[in-house]
Amino acid sequence: MVKIDFAEVLKAGKSIKPVGLTLFVNWAIKPFTMYAIALFFLGTLFYGFIGPDSLDLVKMPFGLDLPVGATYGVGKVVEINGVKMLEVPLWRSYLAGCILLGIAPCTAMVLVWGYLAKGNDGHTLVMVAINSLTMLFLYGPLGGFLLGVGRLPVPWQALVLSISIYVALPLVAGYLSRKWIIARKGKSWFKERFLHFLTPVTIIALLITLVLLFSFKGEVILSNPLTILWIAIPLFIQTNLIFWLGYGLAKILKLQYQDAAPSAMIGASNHFEVAIATATMLFGLSSGAALATVVGVLIEVPVMLMLVRICLKTQNWFQTAPTKINSSAKDML
Repeated sequence: MVKIDFAEVLKAGKSIKPVGLTLFVNWAIKPFTMYAIALFFLGTLFYGFIGPDSLDLVKMPFGLDLPVGATYGVGKVVEINGVKMLEVPLWRSYLAGCILLGIAPCTAMVLVWGYLAKGNDGHTLVMVAINSLTMLFLYGPLGGFLLGVGRLPVPWQALVLSISIYVALPLVAGYLSRKWIIARKGKSWFKERFLHFLTPVTIIALLITLVLLFSFKGEVILSNPLTILWIAIPLFIQTNLIFWLGYGLAKILKLQYQDAAPSAMIGASNHFEVAIATATMLFGLSSGAALATVVGVLIEVPVMLMLVRICLKTQNWFQTAPTKINSSAKDML
């Protein structure tokens, strides 16, 4: 979050159409299409492959104390090694992970995708800032609503705590840290030295998280190696659907290519760091929900690179303007 310049939000008024398109796709369409697609594939088409009797153990909602044998949503309270947990259908646990991915618009890697697609870096930076702020207000309510519709445990206290820790706190810390560092060292040092040091640290931390998640789910993957495929298919379809929807609407709105490309990319990409952290906190590190968010990471990079290639090949579909490379965006690569 320290990479984001929230002053760019003030410039959003100059580009109402691309900003409005991105917000509409991210928050009015994407969460619900993700839920519908994941429900169809995981709960119907792949239901027999995942296993009708396959169960997953997830954390008890924060502050909830139910006796062993009680039910909560589709979950049943069981006691494992003296710890109460909820036993839920495995496919619903995967559904929960997909939901958390669908309500987390990207605020990091999309800077790379937009740059590679030769898009409007200024628009991308504005949307990164706006999406980060919007998540504070919509991530929790949308997540709670869709988890409830899916008859999954809705740990509201943990959800609010998760938003505070993984969204609000990084936003505030990033904003204050950025101001303090620039004030002490200058903007040039911040871009040329600090950001170059920070990027590999972030990547290493993410890789460690992925290793831990896969180590906890190793038995599930080995016993059913197609598990990753069952989760990846709806995520792949969702990513492509949202991209083409955003790209098509950009064409209808007669946006220039430089705005159309990042608008479609922002909707298609996910903030998988927040999704993984939230799934781990709500349902547990070894839960199917956490595994589903990790699968989202595995497919995102190759799929987004494919979509970048599609954008570059279809530039002639749109009007183009002289491309100006935003130095702030370049510094984030």
